[in-house]
Amino acid sequence: MSAVKNIFAPKSSRILRVLLVNFGRDWDERELAVEANVSSGLAHYVCTTLIELGSAARDRRNRIVLVDPVRLLRRWASYYQYDRANKFLDYFTFEKEIDQFLGRISALDLKYALSGLAAAWLVAPYVRPVDVHLYIPSEDIAAILAEKLELNPTPRGGNVKFVVPYDEGVFYGAHEVKSVKVVSNVQLYVDLYNLPARGEEAASQLLEVLLREWRQKKEVHQNV
Repeated sequence: MSAVKNIFAPKSSRILRVLLVNFGRDWDERELAVEANVSSGLAHYVCTTLIELGSAARDRRNRIVLVDPVRLLRRWASYYQYDRANKFLDYFTFEKEIDQFLGRISALDLKYALSGLAAAWLVAPYVRPVDVHLYIPSEDIAAILAEKLELNPTPRGGNVKFVVPYDEGVFYGAHEVKSVKVVSNVQLYVDLYNLPARGEEAASQLLEVLLREWRQKKEVHQNV
């Protein structure tokens, strides 16, 4: 075995996430495995596949570097179905002002990460969201957060959705935006791309932010 059949599978995608979030950096395969929390064997196979696909290469020190982040990100986003891969728990809030509700989320002291159009609204405002998507580590956390945020459970169509992720890797690279914990811009793009109700438009705006971010990171790593 020298490659993996699906680089977008849950654990394999952890490697992609690390490479994309830290674009511009070079990696030893073992370092990459530790950072992505996967086995060294899987890291090797994913890197081999990425090189075969032309998305990565080895530098003069035989370290892995990502060479075409946009192409890889778009391929991943096209493959990934956010609304099918994850489990959604629907709740309802009577709060009408999105900014007010996000302010309440910022006070939470539990593990979570905002995604979807509400996250895009904070990072690259373009499409005003009508609901809020929050990744949480497990279903057990939902009831605690619902109480803190004064939410009511609903069978479907809630304007607050707790998202139990297909893999814990979605939390990698999460950062604070206006005091709210938000998934990495890489994860956010992937989540938005196939999201109904103008998700692709929001993803397009976010890509501009990512491109600027990647240019800055590449310059930093080149000057080290």
